[in-house]
Amino acid sequence: MAKPENRGRKRRATVLLLSGAVLLLTFFVSFSLGRYGVPAGQVVRILFHKLWSMIGLDAVWSMRIGWTAEMEIAVINIRLPRIVMACLVGCSLAAAGATFQGVFQNPMASPDILGASSGAAFGAALAILLGAPTRLITASAFCASLLTVVLVFLVSQRAPGAKVVNLILGGIMVGSLCNAGTSYLKLVADPSNQLPQITYWLMGSLSGTKLKDLPFAALPMAIGLVPLLLLRWQLNLLSLGESEARSLGVRTVLVRSVLIVCATLTTAAAVSFSGMIGWVGLVIPHLSRKLIGSDHRGLLPESMLLGAAFLLLVDDVSRNLLAVEIPIGILTAVIGAPFFLYLILRKEKTL
Repeated sequence: MAKPENRGRKRRATVLLLSGAVLLLTFFVSFSLGRYGVPAGQVVRILFHKLWSMIGLDAVWSMRIGWTAEMEIAVINIRLPRIVMACLVGCSLAAAGATFQGVFQNPMASPDILGASSGAAFGAALAILLGAPTRLITASAFCASLLTVVLVFLVSQRAPGAKVVNLILGGIMVGSLCNAGTSYLKLVADPSNQLPQITYWLMGSLSGTKLKDLPFAALPMAIGLVPLLLLRWQLNLLSLGESEARSLGVRTVLVRSVLIVCATLTTAAAVSFSGMIGWVGLVIPHLSRKLIGSDHRGLLPESMLLGAAFLLLVDDVSRNLLAVEIPIGILTAVIGAPFFLYLILRKEKTL
């Protein structure tokens, strides 16, 4: 008879494989969706042809060009960067949400619990008001997000009492100040040009993503995500409580700080490129917990896979449902809020 631990490993592996398959299927199907139709077979041929060209095998493995230049532009220049960015942002937000829920032992924790998203919104609004180009708007949002969390850390260190509680309270306070600053910038912005741009950024969108943006987005996300994956077993011990984790040899202050910094980095990178996208970091970890359990060794990778697939699916709906593209932040709220309510009201025990 198989041991419970072995059965748990097999179950985690099965769920992760199925989630990976769903993500892969959604990834390839997304290329065929859009105003300009591209058959699935041609999508695969275009992608492989581009891959062979990048690694220098196009001369060795030649492929007959059976697609039009418009198809290649639609697949490579328009849909590929947007699809990859949706996966990166969804993966990062879901991983950050699962990490914060474990670190703070709070099921309502989300990537914005320390004010990172609010800080990014203020930075982006300020850059738009100053007439900065798109690249500088992204950089301003990223830097403002990190500075906001640094300020929250400083406040929590100076305040008396429990540091974890101080972090949450500091995040609420500083995030509220950033929201007030963003509101003021919207008030003084030019209503014919700057205000619509700020409002659209705050609603979240991946429509302006270009191929050259992907390395700049992927690097800080990877720097944050890799340590989260490596430390996910210690996140299990942190979830037991401060004294229990310390008695098991975990350097709780150091590990918690590293986890918070890495989760903040991934959140800042995601929000700076996509705008304000809510609910992904709150709903997806809960869904993953239903599917795979509370063990972060499986929960964190599952959250990353489901987060990427969920945001990719929402982005597909965003750009295909109506003639005018719907901001993705609106759809994540419309889908995420009722689904989260469903998860709360379900009486079944967590798997």
